[in-house]
Amino acid sequence: MNGIFLRRCRKFAVSPGEGGASLAQVAMVQKETEQLGFVLSEALAERLLTLSPEQLARVLRDLRRHLAPMTGAHREHRPLFPDFPAGSLALDEAQLYQRAVLHYLTLQRLRLQDPSLPAPLLHHRQPLEIDLGTQEEFERICTRLAASRTSLSADDKADLQWFVRQYRDKVLDLLPEEIPFKENLALIAAWLLRFVPGERAERFVDQRIGTATDVLRLAVALCDGDVSLAEPCRFKGFKRRERRRLLALLEACGDPTEDMRRWPERWKRLGEGLHPGDYRSQCPRTWQAFQVLREGLPFSGFNGQVERDLETGRVEAASQRLATRPGEMARRLDHLLRTSPQPDAVLKQFAEVAQQVATPVLLQALAQFEHRGHAPLRTFFPKGDAARAWTLPDRRAPIAPEHLADAIALIRATLVARFASRPPLGRCYLAPELADRVVPLAQRSASRSLRTLVRGSRMPLPESRYIRLFLWWTNGHSRTDIDLSTAFFDGDFVYRDLVAYYNLHGYGGHHSGDIVDAPQGAAEFIDLDLQLLRDKGLRFVVPCVNSYTNQPYCDLPECFAGWMARSDVDSGEAFEARTVEDRLDLSANQQTCLPFIIDLEQRCILWTDIGLGGYPRWNNVANNLSGISLMLRAMTSLAAPDLHTLFALHAEARGSRVDRPEQADTLFGLREGITPFDTDRIRAEFL
Repeated sequence: MNGIFLRRCRKFAVSPGEGGASLAQVAMVQKETEQLGFVLSEALAERLLTLSPEQLARVLRDLRRHLAPMTGAHREHRPLFPDFPAGSLALDEAQLYQRAVLHYLTLQRLRLQDPSLPAPLLHHRQPLEIDLGTQEEFERICTRLAASRTSLSADDKADLQWFVRQYRDKVLDLLPEEIPFKENLALIAAWLLRFVPGERAERFVDQRIGTATDVLRLAVALCDGDVSLAEPCRFKGFKRRERRRLLALLEACGDPTEDMRRWPERWKRLGEGLHPGDYRSQCPRTWQAFQVLREGLPFSGFNGQVERDLETGRVEAASQRLATRPGEMARRLDHLLRTSPQPDAVLKQFAEVAQQVATPVLLQALAQFEHRGHAPLRTFFPKGDAARAWTLPDRRAPIAPEHLADAIALIRATLVARFASRPPLGRCYLAPELADRVVPLAQRSASRSLRTLVRGSRMPLPESRYIRLFLWWTNGHSRTDIDLSTAFFDGDFVYRDLVAYYNLHGYGGHHSGDIVDAPQGAAEFIDLDLQLLRDKGLRFVVPCVNSYTNQPYCDLPECFAGWMARSDVDSGEAFEARTVEDRLDLSANQQTCLPFIIDLEQRCILWTDIGLGGYPRWNNVANNLSGISLMLRAMTSLAAPDLHTLFALHAEARGSRVDRPEQADTLFGLREGITPFDTDRIRAEFL
């Protein structure tokens, strides 16, 4: 439980104990936690004082076990107090240390009210605060994950499955009435049918599966396949009970033929396991739909008719047809506006159905229209678990400025009207920096990281002059050589130099040396002198992780990378958890990863978390430079909806804006209030 709670909310649940723990022992827990880059809140420290020494020892073991992997310290960490609770800090030293932490936390709050007040940093950095959590707050994680209006990451899915398996039938009390995102619905339905026996769970599933594609996703989820349907699924042999349920759900959808024709090969493979002919009398429409697919019988579907209309120049007919499916119309609105002889008529039709379009789709359309014509490239993240991006030049015909402005105003008005029906927020303060954070819309392939970040988000660099990149991995089934490298580019995206295993020094970067085998685990480091890099005219530093021996990361027992902020490259250990700023697991079915980009001019980190395709003969940074350069240009010009825009629309619809945080009833900030790291809450309550 606390592992999920710490990772998702930075909260730790602990009940009042039997008493007996000393201030010195609690200070030891505080100091041990700080070595991992975290600090305990006042409320949590006070709760720990109610425990016995034995209970406090268990808490410390839990904190070590869960916090160390979050920064990567589980492979390097040496406990400060291995004999805890037998060893102890002196009482006066413990009191001084606890006062220092309390002073830090107090000034952090004052700083939020008065930005001119500097906040003292423990070890010259900003630790992450762990607060006291409650059971209700923990269970709210399940509700928000299920209520998400966007796709979930692998970690999200694992945590949601944990709730289903642990709570069993009680999880139904935590699930929201509506599960809006179909992929998530399929996963939850499959877990309920698998782990929660009883009619209540079956009724929950039956009431929410409404289309043939829902049934297909459910069948895929029951076989542990890709519910996004981006990849084919190897269907298992279904039990008779499962076959009857899936066919009955399909029959209840009405005529499923058109929906099934969207995925004909998937349905043919599924039909081989369902044997619909055995139930042709009970499910006649389903049997007929399978016959259409198998025999290739003529059938005119919706999408085919739309494409024929567009190919023959009948844009008005296509627009009228698309208006019956508002989501499809929103996705094709750009095409309709640039090809229709009557764009005003298209906008009028869209205005009549816009309220039926999902919020994420409207936000994406808004971002695309607002960035229209401002970037030479278009970037797409294809559906599925692969963290890939596709980029191509923007050769679309222009849209008249007045129609572009009308489309933007229409979408904004639609979102404001929708948000106005939600509970009021009162006076709202929005931190300007939220414009650099991307709305969490598609997290399927997001890697587990220390901080929940969305591709395209920017975060300020710390004041430290030096950055140390790190990589850790262990061998898979055979010798595994993973390489950490960096490529340097100037402000015009011109490649200048690199640091890699075959070029250990360059432009202010220093490589720790090449390790080609890691049976017990191995690490590589690169130190970067940011000031020296800037002085030499560089702007972008692109870290790159390559599997030189061509094993995909998903085949390795463990592989992770990240970066530390260091005031002096010669101080401390090579790896110090308390200096780790970000860390992410590399576990995708890929061999090359670009975790982030350092923008020296804007002094920020641009989070990318994407892989490169292709299979060069020698998988190193030099043979991937064209792909690295393309992804650099694509990610720095990405058109994506930002959190400032989203929260501003909510403030307009549900309250008013104020200029200072202390004036606000609802605070949208970077560290206090609703922050970019409250991903679960944003997806469930603001989309």
